[in-house]
Amino acid sequence: MLIILDNAESILDPQVTSAQEIYTAVDELSRFNNICLCTTSRISTIPPDCEILEIPTLSMEAARDTFYRIYKCREQPDPINILRQLDFHPLSITLLATVAQYNKWGTKRLTKDWGRQRTGVLHAQHSRSLATTIELSLSSPMFQELGPNTRELLGTVAFFPQDVNEENIDRLFPAISDGPDMFDKFCVLSLTYRSNGFVTMLAPLRDYLCPKDPMSSLLLNTAEECYFSRLPTNIHPDESGFEESRWITSESANVGHLLDIFTSVDANSKNVWDACASFTNHLAWHKPRLLVLGPKIEALSDDHPSKAQCLHWLAWLFESIGNQVERKRLFTHTLKLWRARGDHYQIAQTLLELCDTNRLIGLPEEGIQQAKEASGIFERLGNTVKQAESLIELARLLHSDERLDAAEEAASHAINLLPEKGKQLNVCQSHRTLGNIYYSKGEAERAIHHLEVALRIASSLNHSTELFWVHFALADLFLGHRRFDDAHAHIGCTKAHAVDDVYLLACGSDLQARVWYEQHMYEEAKSEALGALGVFEKLGATRNAERTREFLMRIGRGVEGGGLGL
Repeated sequence: MLIILDNAESILDPQVTSAQEIYTAVDELSRFNNICLCTTSRISTIPPDCEILEIPTLSMEAARDTFYRIYKCREQPDPINILRQLDFHPLSITLLATVAQYNKWGTKRLTKDWGRQRTGVLHAQHSRSLATTIELSLSSPMFQELGPNTRELLGTVAFFPQDVNEENIDRLFPAISDGPDMFDKFCVLSLTYRSNGFVTMLAPLRDYLCPKDPMSSLLLNTAEECYFSRLPTNIHPDESGFEESRWITSESANVGHLLDIFTSVDANSKNVWDACASFTNHLAWHKPRLLVLGPKIEALSDDHPSKAQCLHWLAWLFESIGNQVERKRLFTHTLKLWRARGDHYQIAQTLLELCDTNRLIGLPEEGIQQAKEASGIFERLGNTVKQAESLIELARLLHSDERLDAAEEAASHAINLLPEKGKQLNVCQSHRTLGNIYYSKGEAERAIHHLEVALRIASSLNHSTELFWVHFALADLFLGHRRFDDAHAHIGCTKAHAVDDVYLLACGSDLQARVWYEQHMYEEAKSEALGALGVFEKLGATRNAERTREFLMRIGRGVEGGGLGL
C-alpha cells in the first residue's frame, strides 16, 4: 500500500493542535512493512524511521522544459534569465509560465512585467500564488512561536544577497537573544537553508520578504552598524588588524549591496560615505573587482568631505585590476581636490600614485617629476618612511627610462631610510626593485640575491600580492637566462598567490606564454596568451592587452608555415 501525505507541514508541525497524536499515527504507519508512506513537507520534522530526500531546484535545461510545457509561445527573447533569477525554483517557474499563458503574453511583455513587478507577477489565480505559499509557512504555529521580531529578521536575511554567515549571527543581531536557535527553526521550516557556512534562501522568497523600506528596519540598521564598525578607516599589511580584515572576501557582496542602498536613501550621510571609502580600501587589498558604487562616488560634489578619500580608493581599486588609464584619471581628480584643501600629506601621497601610474602607461618623465615632488614634500614633513616610498617609485621610473645607475642610487637610498624593524613591506619592495635593476644591468647574481631577500620578507609577511610579483620577477629573470624549469616553478608559485585576482592570474598566464614560446611550444603559448588577452581586455588593462596582442603576432611570425592561423 502506498500512502501519500502531500503538503504535510500543517499536520507535522510540532506546535499545532493534536500534533502529538497525528505524529504518533504517522509514525505507526511508517513502521508497517507492507505500507510505503511518502510525505511532502516544508518542515523537516518527520518520523525517525522515514528517510529524508532533499528536493533540489531544477537544472537550467529542466527549468526551461518545465516552463515551455505550460507556456506555448517560443518567441524571442528566451526567458532563461528570469528563470535563473528565480533560482530555477519549480513552483515559481510553474506560476510564471501559467501567468504568461493565461494572459497570452509574449516574452517581451513577460520580461517587462517581471522587471516592474518581480515576484508580484507570480499570481496565477485566486489563492494560487507564491505569496500564498510563503504566507502559509509564515502562519505555521512553529513560526508564530518564535516571536514578534521573526518576520523582520527573515526580511533582514532576505536583504543581503550573500546571505548570513553563521558565525556572524550573534554579531549582526545582538538584540535577538536566541538567534542561532531561530535560524535553526527557519531551516526546519524550509524558509532558509545552509550552504557552506551561510544561511541562505531561494531567490523568490528573498524577493518577496526583502524590506521595501530598509531605513525603517531596526534590525537592518543594527546590521549596518555592525558591518560599518568592521571597516577601519585604513588598512595596510604593516599595520595590526590587516589579517582580520580579510573577512571582506567572504561578505563583500553583502557590504556592497548595503552601501549601494544606503548611499541612495541617505546620500548626505558622511558616515555612509566614509564606510564606502573603507570598503573600497578593503576590496583593493583583498578582493579586487569593479565596484557598482563607482558612478555614485564620482557624482558627489567636489566639496563633499568624503569624496577625495572615496576617489582615492576607487582609483586604487582600478590599479589593482590593471586599468591604469582609469586609475590616472581618478587620481588626477583626487590630486586637484587635495591641492584645493592644502593637505600636503595627501598631495604627496596622490603624487606617489600618479607617478606609479605614469610608469605603467609609459610616461616615465612625467612620473619622475611627480616622484621628486612627493619625495620633497615628505622630506619637509619629516616622514622618512614615505620619503623612502617616493624613492622606490623614483627608482622604478628611472629603471623604466633606462637610467640604471640613478635608479640603483634611489633604491639604495630608500633602503637606508627605512627602519631596521617594521615597514618590512617597503623593505621588500626596495629589494625587489633593486633585483629588477641589477637584472637589467646584466648582474644576474646580484639580482637573484635581492629578489631572494624580497621573497623571504614577503613570505614572512604572507603578503600574497608581493609574493606574486617577487616570483614573477624571478620567473622573468630565469626566462631571460633560459633556465626554463626554474621559470616554470616560479610561475607556478605566482598562480598560488593570485587565486582570487584575475588580473594577476592573467599576468602569470602572459609570462607563461612567453616561456612556452621560448621552448618552441607554440600552441601552448598561443592558448595562454589568448586567455590573458581576454582578461586584460575585459578589465580595461590597455597596456597589458597591447603587449599581449604584439606577442601573439610574434608567435604567428615565428612559426614556420603559419600553422597557428593567427
